[in-house]
Amino acid sequence: MLPSPDLDDRRFQDLVDDAKRMVQARCPEWTDHNVSDPGVTLIETFAFMTDQLLYRLNRVPDRLYVAFLELLGITLHPATAARADVVFWLSAPQDEPVEVPAGTEVATVRTEREDAVVFRTTADLTVPPRSRAHLVSKGADAAGVRRGDAVQTGAGFPAFGEPPAPGDALLVGLDDAAPGCAVVLRFDCDVQGVGVDPRRPPLVWEAWDGERWARCDVDSDGTGGLNRAGDVVLHLPAHHATSVEDGLRAGWVRCRVVEPEEGARTYSSSPVVRDVSAFTIGGTVAAVHAETVTDEVLGTSEGVPGQTFGLERRPVVASGGPLTLEVASGDGWRTWTETDSFAGAGPDEAVFTVDRATGEIHLPPAVRDVDGTLVPYGAVPPAGALLRVPAYRVGGGPTGNVATGAVRVLRGTIGFVERVENRRPALGGVDAESVDEARARGPLALRTRDRAVTAEDYEHLTRAAAPDLARVRCVPVVGAAEAVRVLVVPAVPADDEGRRRFEDLVPDPEVLARIVDHLEPRRTLGARVVVEPPFYQGVTVVARITARRRAHRVRLEVAATRALHEYVDPLGGGPDGRGWPFGRAVRAGDVYAALQRVDGVETIEDVKLFAADPITGERGEPVQRVDVAPHALAFSYQHQVRVVEQP
Repeated sequence: MLPSPDLDDRRFQDLVDDAKRMVQARCPEWTDHNVSDPGVTLIETFAFMTDQLLYRLNRVPDRLYVAFLELLGITLHPATAARADVVFWLSAPQDEPVEVPAGTEVATVRTEREDAVVFRTTADLTVPPRSRAHLVSKGADAAGVRRGDAVQTGAGFPAFGEPPAPGDALLVGLDDAAPGCAVVLRFDCDVQGVGVDPRRPPLVWEAWDGERWARCDVDSDGTGGLNRAGDVVLHLPAHHATSVEDGLRAGWVRCRVVEPEEGARTYSSSPVVRDVSAFTIGGTVAAVHAETVTDEVLGTSEGVPGQTFGLERRPVVASGGPLTLEVASGDGWRTWTETDSFAGAGPDEAVFTVDRATGEIHLPPAVRDVDGTLVPYGAVPPAGALLRVPAYRVGGGPTGNVATGAVRVLRGTIGFVERVENRRPALGGVDAESVDEARARGPLALRTRDRAVTAEDYEHLTRAAAPDLARVRCVPVVGAAEAVRVLVVPAVPADDEGRRRFEDLVPDPEVLARIVDHLEPRRTLGARVVVEPPFYQGVTVVARITARRRAHRVRLEVAATRALHEYVDPLGGGPDGRGWPFGRAVRAGDVYAALQRVDGVETIEDVKLFAADPITGERGEPVQRVDVAPHALAFSYQHQVRVVEQP
């Protein structure tokens, strides 16, 4: 049920107080404002009559508008819950598997001003013990060479070819797969792999996920590119699987030589490895900023169509997946499935709808036909049958969009777990839809009729499929008359310095797949839909500013850099603070204005703009204007601010 808005929310006492304030301003000689004064009696009389008028006024036209939206079946979008991958680190390698049950609570640190933000894991996590079983060296186009004997004798072996070439790999075979685990590879190496920068070695770590070699996140590399003894901590993909390499079955992880980055160097000779050991030290599992309510009994059925039952907790988060309803029958529980509409449902279909914003579950109705018969649009639970919901989630909202490393409190005790952390920011938490937003959406829903024809239709349906997105834009594909591109930008929180990670602006594949599945049956015949993130034009600002007297130079530099990140921002930047406009160029004049608003800035001596590539880090020549493609967004990349004192 949509809440009915008020055109004027003032009541009797508010009107009396407003009138007395006007008396004080317009008639200062009137000093007696007690209820015994005749003038105050007149004020209260008119306030009473005005209150009655406002009561009637608040019934139209917004109340009629909301009632019309309800007839169209438009309900408020509920809040969505932020999700984050949380790493559970063990205190030491274990000989037995460590179990982290689903529903384990982790949270941010509670402060004097802010309560802790609690996340709950969505699946069971198992951290099994693992060890190194095999070692294989393999060239780009050569057969593998087993290195187990060289390790046993202590002779050592070259990890790659001489000299190492892109594609050469060192494969480490674990005794079994370790999906989603943090694995430590302990190397004993000679300082032989010369010619590289130990901080940027031309290496990538990958693991076999059952279909392809997937990139592993490197938590730390204490070997400097296999140049000294140390540990390499890897986070394996969630679908890590065993496979056969060189006739050996194992859970394979490989270190592969690639082309060096811009300005970096490659190996002139191969690193020499004497020994490699492996063990698991943690595991990663998804957690959601929501609470799961299980086995809630709704009540008993009256055996009539159109029944409504309310959930005890609300609102229900939209990201919890479809709900199921269980109805007691003679041989157990019968499962009912959630549907979007009862239209087309047969008389025996066990379906129901749910309003997540209000927490109401609606059972199928029966509509009287023109001949007077009742036509059921779904099954009706028998009278006296007990109804229950196995599980649903409540909570959500933008408070769950916490920064990297904010989740570090384990609520409770799990044996051998030392600490927890989120290595990426939590994403996807948005507020529930307001009535004003529903009013704006109503005409779009009426016009689209759940079909995508115009660009606005695609945008509306995309937001319905993924309400946790920050921005959506539909554009035609150049050179293809029957193709459209839907550009989506996820809601990414900024860090304390106002920056957003470029990697986080790429939507999760699961979100893209959900949008595609929602648009596919609703697109026009022959239309080809491409759902992807927009192109991001990196912009680097190099500025020199003069500080006011007694201004702190370091703090001013931090504040000015933050102002640049906040202004050239795809989500919260731009002239209106609603996100950088698509296709708008970044001009030096706009940067001057953004810096001048920073407290402590006296003058702006110089501003240079550079077009930058956020992926490769390459930068162009200094210009006064960075052009942005028509359907691209500007992105802040490594701004530099120098603060000088007044002469």
